[in-house]
Amino acid sequence: MFIEEIDAGNYIVPLENDNSNFTYVQEEYMEAEDPNTNMSAQVQPILGQVFSTMDEAYHFYNTYALDKGFGIRMGDLARSRVTNEVIRKKFVCCKEGKKYLGDKRQVGKNVKHRRDTRTDCKAKMEISLKNGEWLVDKFYDVHNHDLTHTPSKVIKYRSHSKFHRTESCKNLISELHQNGLKSSDITKVVNVVTCSTEVDITPRQCYDYLRSERKNYVGKECYGIVKHFQEKAAMDDNHYFTMDLAKDGTLRSVFWADGRSRTSYLQFGDVVVFDVTYKTNKFKMPFAPFIGVNHHGQSILFGGALLEDETEDTFTWLFEQFLTCMFGKAPKAIITDQDAAMKISIKKVFPNAYHRFCAWHINKHVIENLQSYRARYTDFEETFSKWVKSKSIEEFENGWTTFQEKYVVEKGSWLYNMYDLRRHWVKVYMKEVFLAGMTTSGRSESINAFFDGYVNSNTMLSDFVIQYDKALASRRKKEEDEDFVTIDSCPTLLTGHPIEQQAGKYYTRNIYELFKKEWQNSFSYTHEKINKDIQLTNYIVGQHAVDKFLWRTVQYDASADLKVVCSCAKFETRGILCKHVLYLMRKKKLDAIPDHYILHRWTIGARYKADNSGKKRCATGDYYVTPMNIMLVRTKFSKALQNAMDFPAEIEDLDSYLDKFMDRQSKRRSSSTVGIKNNTNPSNADVNTIIDELQSHITIRDPSTSTKHKGRPKVATRKKSGLELAAEIKKKKTCGLCGKQGHYRTGCYKHEVKNGGGASKLSLQPPSSNFDGHAVS
Repeated sequence: MFIEEIDAGNYIVPLENDNSNFTYVQEEYMEAEDPNTNMSAQVQPILGQVFSTMDEAYHFYNTYALDKGFGIRMGDLARSRVTNEVIRKKFVCCKEGKKYLGDKRQVGKNVKHRRDTRTDCKAKMEISLKNGEWLVDKFYDVHNHDLTHTPSKVIKYRSHSKFHRTESCKNLISELHQNGLKSSDITKVVNVVTCSTEVDITPRQCYDYLRSERKNYVGKECYGIVKHFQEKAAMDDNHYFTMDLAKDGTLRSVFWADGRSRTSYLQFGDVVVFDVTYKTNKFKMPFAPFIGVNHHGQSILFGGALLEDETEDTFTWLFEQFLTCMFGKAPKAIITDQDAAMKISIKKVFPNAYHRFCAWHINKHVIENLQSYRARYTDFEETFSKWVKSKSIEEFENGWTTFQEKYVVEKGSWLYNMYDLRRHWVKVYMKEVFLAGMTTSGRSESINAFFDGYVNSNTMLSDFVIQYDKALASRRKKEEDEDFVTIDSCPTLLTGHPIEQQAGKYYTRNIYELFKKEWQNSFSYTHEKINKDIQLTNYIVGQHAVDKFLWRTVQYDASADLKVVCSCAKFETRGILCKHVLYLMRKKKLDAIPDHYILHRWTIGARYKADNSGKKRCATGDYYVTPMNIMLVRTKFSKALQNAMDFPAEIEDLDSYLDKFMDRQSKRRSSSTVGIKNNTNPSNADVNTIIDELQSHITIRDPSTSTKHKGRPKVATRKKSGLELAAEIKKKKTCGLCGKQGHYRTGCYKHEVKNGGGASKLSLQPPSSNFDGHAVS
């Protein structure tokens, strides 16, 4: 390095150098004519050139380099010691400098060095600040390497492939990133859309830009979330969100739901699936969506949350906020995985909701925990399956007694604990519970897979909520498409029977197909009468070729309100009449399905309408206020007043009614300490006030990334099946008697032989090449 005097009291101090890995070798500045080239023709037009800005000088030299066939880089700069402003700048050939091989950290290591791209070229242009302008006072144009004269190659130098640094390209990259595209996909789209004659941008350039953008949001992501929700609230009067902050302002959890999601919940919120195994954001906060099923059988989102952890307190806070958001209406049933903390919170916040464990998780645990019984008892799997599928609660309870004695189920074992939790997973206990056809949290997992197209592990929280809205819009677009198809087409009927015509008229396309399957199957059934009272008749309905033990019992009540109950409980759990009931209705020559057997939630009339923000009532019948309601009431009042203006008696009646109404209002406000019912929907003014208070009284800090969570692993991989997990556990076991892996000595065949077969009388076989035959303890 060198220090060169410029003016009295001022020094040029090289502060920045992008050649940290290269040695700087000072050479004499050459401004004379080069013997091999006509330097005077090149130097004279450039030396003494004046530019308004440093960028203008860079662009000039870069254009010159493009024409000559080389690339350039930023060189050293110098600042004034008095004002600290840049007063000198150097631009060099891209091959300036040379590789530094004296790194002590690489001593004794087998380091694979990259190919050399630097030749210690001395070509450069230097500018200095004179009277507010930049003057070219030094220029050297002799290169020690061959120049590139092919346009398609010279443009590949980094200084010339600058399209990725233009504002238009950056804006396009940001927009595509906000739509959930990866860097590699963004690169392809940008290169195709722009059709630039310049060199194509690379995935690395795209990634570097996005990474620099993320750095700008460090410590500001929670503020971005608040601003996003503030903008949403300005456009959506019914938008709801809440945040849980620690004492120091660190974000713990956040929950939000827009107006349409809240409206959809009033229509389809009878069954909710809740799952927290999805973690795909920068802070690894579990994403917890509340999911339901709409009138087409499609998954819909009622709201989303990002949680600090998966503890009882966090779940309780979230469920309470969800209940407040949804006007105090709790779901009738909720499906989750078998999480103890979640179970306690659901019981506390939704005491009347039926809590069902995910059937997929139950089956997975069955495979993992009951392998030892399968190995010991050849008939265990068949007996277990038959017991779980018991037709009645009495049959299930009696079966447990026999099951426990036969297979020696000990207290504290997994199976014994699952028996205590039987009401959460055994089907016979759920015959009266409407689940809309859902038995697993698979809908939640499919939603998670849907979000995989919009977010990844590097997604910022502020971007996550934006991507949530985009995914939500895409999901709603599919719902609108199904609405259009149902309205714009007519179903293809099998028979033209009035019952089938009625179903085709009211049901949506997907639900009608489910009904159509039941209707078609009903034609292969027959029945036998068991007993008959005055109005009540019991039948068994089934197929000829099937054992009557498997036929279903149907109770037919021919009273004023026709009531038909089948033991398969398909209507009670799915909301669609089963083939057994449809068979009897046809035999009874009914021309229509009673109205109470066509659920409104499965009809096309349940679709979302743009004017749904008008007058509404909660499930309890209580009226709640929205801006649309206020506008409608004001319109009605103005119209009533206008019509009554020509009739003094009507004006007097209206005035008298208003006096009485205002008197009732005054008495209610003064005598009651209870607030307005369901006033849980803050207005935009309230939301803005809350946000302003948060910003003025407390600093919202980004969450910590050190918290460990349950659920989905940090690196998402395929979930192993129960058999795979059981096999891994089995491999870890080593027998102390025979020395083989896969079992302990208590389950070894040598132990059985040594003890004369043992008291358990297990039928074990010696090891073979395929299966060692030992029990897994």
